[in-house]
Amino acid sequence: MRIVIAGAGKLGFSIAQLLAEDQFDVVVVEIDPKRKDVIQNTLDVLAIEGNSCNPTTFADPDISASDVLIACTDSDEVNMVTCLMAKNHGIKHTVARIRNVDYAIHSPEMLKDDMKIDLVINPERITAGEIDHILMTPSALNVDDFADGKVRMFEAKVKEDSPIVNIPLKDLNIPKDILMAMVFRRHQMIIPHGNDYVIPGDNVYFVGKHEAIREFENSFSNTYEKLEKVLIIGAGRTGRFLAPMLEKQGIQVKVIEKDKDRCQLLAAKLKRGLVLCGDGTDIDLLIEEGVSEADVVICLTEDDKLNLLLAQLAKHLGARKTIVRVARNEYIELMEKVGVDIVLSSRLLSAGEVLRFVRKGGIVSVSLLEGAQAEALEIIVGENSDVDGVAVRDMNLPPECLLCAIVRGNEAYIPNGNTVLHANDRVILFIKSEFSKTTVPLFEGRGA
Repeated sequence: MRIVIAGAGKLGFSIAQLLAEDQFDVVVVEIDPKRKDVIQNTLDVLAIEGNSCNPTTFADPDISASDVLIACTDSDEVNMVTCLMAKNHGIKHTVARIRNVDYAIHSPEMLKDDMKIDLVINPERITAGEIDHILMTPSALNVDDFADGKVRMFEAKVKEDSPIVNIPLKDLNIPKDILMAMVFRRHQMIIPHGNDYVIPGDNVYFVGKHEAIREFENSFSNTYEKLEKVLIIGAGRTGRFLAPMLEKQGIQVKVIEKDKDRCQLLAAKLKRGLVLCGDGTDIDLLIEEGVSEADVVICLTEDDKLNLLLAQLAKHLGARKTIVRVARNEYIELMEKVGVDIVLSSRLLSAGEVLRFVRKGGIVSVSLLEGAQAEALEIIVGENSDVDGVAVRDMNLPPECLLCAIVRGNEAYIPNGNTVLHANDRVILFIKSEFSKTTVPLFEGRGA
């Protein structure tokens, strides 16, 4: 499958990198020669200098013969026109980054019917939703729901006083409807077996029935009490999406932002929340506004280094938990090492949406984990697929892949080696990213 990416900015670069690593045939169109050279010299893709809105661009056979076009330039309008032109030139599927929420909320039919856009992504809105989802589970580093909420994934960091430390998995008293699916230790992925055990500092992923996971979360919740007060530093697009979300759930929201116009935009959206025009690095301001009383401090400026500084400053002044949004994926590991509790990449979250779309087949959702080292996939088993009617033990899945849960009808359960899959089952897989390209087709129907 050939995929054209219009725009080699931060998001375009990340999507191109993930798709190239997934062995798709990727072509990047970029009007800026410097950006074009960077992506050409860094990634295994074909980079073309050109304007994606120019009809002559689509005359290039490397572009016109493509299956999917992803428009992620800095302009919403350019992205919309690019998608329309792509469809008119025979490209079957289009994706566009649209940041202006007015288009997505007030004109969704126009985007779909008139501009011929199959998937709209808004990185800032996706990020805000992910933060909101995580905050509603205070003990979690990450949480995701699958199969219409029947199955939940829960990630937690193991503390020194955790009751599961240094106990072999086979001896752990974990509810039968829950599976310890994956462990990340020093950023290495481990699929745990009976004799494996966790140590302090491990990030552990549990998967199971939604109700069972909700109860199980309580065993990790002794570190944080109920979420009541949140301090957000930065009222950019993500902050303006997130603050109203949290306020609607009864959380006391306070926002600090240097830009007066952004302050006014956000203040108009809040009923009880407080928006302060000031510098988030001002220690006196942070102390005066009660940073030590905040349950969570969320750093959402456009500067990754500043976000790290703000998170460390907040922790030093007594904040209980910090969340940082980053643009550069390579900063994730560094920030986690120096004590930031949760680090999220808008680019990776958006790339996960794109990855699900371009893979098509029976894939329902893709969650990129630990800086895209691993994936959590929800897949519908296809008719006459390689696993249809086959027991789990006979599937010859790679060791780096674990089938965590199955949803059949309205019932979710944890499979064992004797469990037989059937067409239309929904399965949740944890897999090392480099093996997904060869493993996913096993679950897809013939001709998918």
